[in-house]
Order: sequence, then C-alpha cells, then structure tokens
Amino acid sequence: MSGNALSENRINEELLQILVCPKSHGSLEQRGDWLYCEESGLRYPIRDGIPVMLIDQAEAISSAESDPVAGE
Repeated sequence: MSGNALSENRINEELLQILVCPKSHGSLEQRGDWLYCEESGLRYPIRDGIPVMLIDQAEAISSAESDPVAGE
C-alpha cells in the first residue's frame, strides 16, 4: 500500500453506486470510514467494512467537513 490515507473500510465502487442516503435518497461519497451525503447533511459510519445505513446511527456533517478541501 502506498503512503496515502486509504481506508481499510474501502467500499466497493459498484456497491457505492447502488447505495443511497436513506433520508434524502441522495448519492454518497466515501471519506475515510464514513459515507457522506451532502444533500441530507448526514454521514454514515462504516464498521468492519459494512456501511451502517441507519438514520439514527448517522451524524450531522459539520461545516468544516462539508468542504472536503477544508478538512485536509
């Protein structure tokens, strides 16, 4: 593995294209161990390689996190 920060919980691209936010039905983007939905303002955890797509397990995206460049 190279020196970049790839997550051990990397979701398969085909699965990521199928998954949608359960609240807004918006698209998801993986950042680290989370799946982000900008449309709903929520992020969903990935635990042991499994996305937890439950609204009650989601967290609100902070303003700093909503801009991926600001978080780096």
